[in-house]
Amino acid sequence: MNATAASEGPTRTSQPRVGLFVTCLVDIIRPSVGFAAVKLLEDAGCKVIVPSQTCCGQPAYNAGDRATAKTLALQAIEAFEDCDYVVAPSGSCGGMLAKHYPDLFAGEPDLAERAERFAEKSHELVSFLVDVLGVQKVAARYDGTVAYHDSCAGLRELGVRAQPRRLLAGVEGLTLVELDQADTCCGFGGLFAAKYGELSNAIVARKADEIRGAKADTVLAGDLGCLLNMAGKLQREGSAVKARHVAEILAGMADGPAIGESQKEPRQ
Repeated sequence: MNATAASEGPTRTSQPRVGLFVTCLVDIIRPSVGFAAVKLLEDAGCKVIVPSQTCCGQPAYNAGDRATAKTLALQAIEAFEDCDYVVAPSGSCGGMLAKHYPDLFAGEPDLAERAERFAEKSHELVSFLVDVLGVQKVAARYDGTVAYHDSCAGLRELGVRAQPRRLLAGVEGLTLVELDQADTCCGFGGLFAAKYGELSNAIVARKADEIRGAKADTVLAGDLGCLLNMAGKLQREGSAVKARHVAEILAGMADGPAIGESQKEPRQ
């Protein structure tokens, strides 16, 4: 598929070549999210490849280290150069790829053009399924009541809000309830949680109260950083509410331990 065809979306006879940007947190902490993303993309008719990759550069970018951010961005641009699309199971990383790479190379015409092309084909996972591929329903079942948290970057940078709810509404056995303030920050914010721990804890404490108030047994989100922060707070407070990435539910791969839960020992 050439660049023009990629920008117009896949045709009925094409199989888009989709590069999965796994993200650091998924790779290191929750690989099941990556496998769920692959299943969802393949079920939607994509050829999925996972090039050798590293960080998107967002921590460096947010810290003002533009030199390191540019180095990492260039690595990503080169790794995914022959893909029709780049898809990340993260609004945060997806926002970095789609919104901030061009800014990094402003004033460098050749690199800026490559960064613009890369940004144009980069998407968050669920919005890609719905907005680009036109997926209306997934073949999945989850028996439980879930609440969805809108991550700051996914919502405000990429407009991800209706898409996950649309697909969750078609999951058999699932009841979706809304948080009072689903679009307020969970307090993670990457380096923010490390630098301002006391403030971060106060924000996530309020979010944990909202989750319990919704009477959901599971909280979902599209960003693993948010989920780790919320799951940690809920577990420290003794809550039984589970935390899962939305891709695991949509792919029908939510049988294993929730985020922060230990693997169950096999019976002897």
